[in-house]
Amino acid sequence: MTKKKAIFLTGATGYLGSYVADVMLRETDVELLLLTRARDRQQAVERFWQAMQMHMDAATYYSFLDRVRFMPGDLTAPGLGLSAEDRAFVVKNADSVLHMAASLNRKSEKTCLNHNLRGTLAVIKLSREIQDDHGLRRFSHVSTVAVAGQRDSETLREDDAIEWDRSDYDPYGRTKKFCEHMVRELLPEVPKTFLRPSIVMGDSRFAETSQFDMVRAFCVLVDLPILPFSGESRVDIVNADWVGRAISEIHLKDAPKYDIYHLSSGAASHRIHEIARALVASGKRRPPRFVPALEGSFEKVMDQLAGMKAKNAATLVGSLFKVFLPYITYDTVFLNDRAVEEIGLAPTPFIQYAARLYDYAKSVNYEYPVLPLPSRESVAKTPAPNVSRGVASA
Repeated sequence: MTKKKAIFLTGATGYLGSYVADVMLRETDVELLLLTRARDRQQAVERFWQAMQMHMDAATYYSFLDRVRFMPGDLTAPGLGLSAEDRAFVVKNADSVLHMAASLNRKSEKTCLNHNLRGTLAVIKLSREIQDDHGLRRFSHVSTVAVAGQRDSETLREDDAIEWDRSDYDPYGRTKKFCEHMVRELLPEVPKTFLRPSIVMGDSRFAETSQFDMVRAFCVLVDLPILPFSGESRVDIVNADWVGRAISEIHLKDAPKYDIYHLSSGAASHRIHEIARALVASGKRRPPRFVPALEGSFEKVMDQLAGMKAKNAATLVGSLFKVFLPYITYDTVFLNDRAVEEIGLAPTPFIQYAARLYDYAKSVNYEYPVLPLPSRESVAKTPAPNVSRGVASA
């Protein structure tokens, strides 16, 4: 009997990680070894449910748990915080590693250094042990298009993105760029795949999302009567359901055609003015006017607001724009033809689902309404509604 593939997966309780776990649990028979920040298995089960409830009902969730082994730990703890028993199990049983966990905190150098650099190094060291024990089928690293650094009006292919003498926008892009470098240097003989999502925002099939930072930034923008920059810049936004599928399918392939993939909207990226119109399409208000001459003054005001110690709506807006404005206005897209070729499916255009994402985010005040996990016994006694949604198939 052929042994099932076992994947050591980090970041499964995160937004994008939940999409990957959903595909793998729903469409394959792989076993998932999940590094989970939890004190014990019960807390890990509850944390994973918080991420997965957007994709499935409790009955479906419980039905998949026999293929999930939770590894309580922490990305920044020595040895990933794994117990000796769990670490030995991973080393003996994992056939591949899919490293997704990271800090997306674009302001904190300290947080990015600890989670992205130290955390990735710890995952590499564990992978080295697996490789030395029985060989590693694949190490996949979920990176970001932000490794390309500061750009202006460019269209980039995967192999042209990293230039070491180019400045970075923030600690997030800087540390993720070096993470890719560490993986290449420290696992030279292991088959490797680097997966670089662009701006992942929303789901093409339903309105709900549990990640709101960039969504809030766009909603605040289009609610302004005037936007202080050009509406002609392209913004590379991609739907989470497509990215989750691409990561899952490419990682599971025995021999992907390439080693780097942009998970992006690519040449189909929309202009800001198109996105603004699409976001407010379901309402009665007009999209904002674009006045590029005000961009410099606007950036100064946002920087001042972001630097204030007070915590209020104004400082929140300032912080949002200080962090995200460069990614909204740099007019750069990342060609995705490799990923589209590999999985045989293109992303859904953002403007097709933007309005319902805008309406949903406003309706929940930018906070996903997490429900507690019902007991297995109560689920067994009560027929569950069919809310299973899955991920768009190729």
